Amino acid sequence: MKTDLSKILSITGQSGLYRYIAHSRGGVIAENLTTGKRTCFSLSSRITTLADISIYTREGELRLSEVFKKIETALEGAQAPSSKADAEQVKAVFEKAVPDYDGERFYLSHMKKVVDWYNLLLKYASLDFVTEEDAESAE
Repeated sequence: MKTDLSKILSITGQSGLYRYIAHSRGGVIAENLTTGKRTCFSLSSRITTLADISIYTREGELRLSEVFKKIETALEGAQAPSSKADAEQVKAVFEKAVPDYDGERFYLSHMKKVVDWYNLLLKYASLDFVTEEDAESAE
């Protein structure tokens, strides 16, 4: 089953990723990818879909879905090093997968988030993403 990154959420102050379930009167209902626990987040929570995130490269920006695909190719489908691993291991993943990342605007802390998200999607969802063409044909 394909993963729709527009329904995968990163919520400030919460660890992990969440799957969008529905709107509620006071905010958004989302399900934790790892535990399956549903929570209602208020409208004041800073919620970002992974589809809206890009990383800086020397030539512009690269959508997160493309970054995940490049990491998957570079690691041959294996899990990425944990964000708690040595900083050089995390940087090595990006130097191999996205060698033109902009080191002045794409920091180690960003890399750690991306590898954590990659590992979560690899384990609990799919790295086969819904494309714009898929979304249009579903309508």
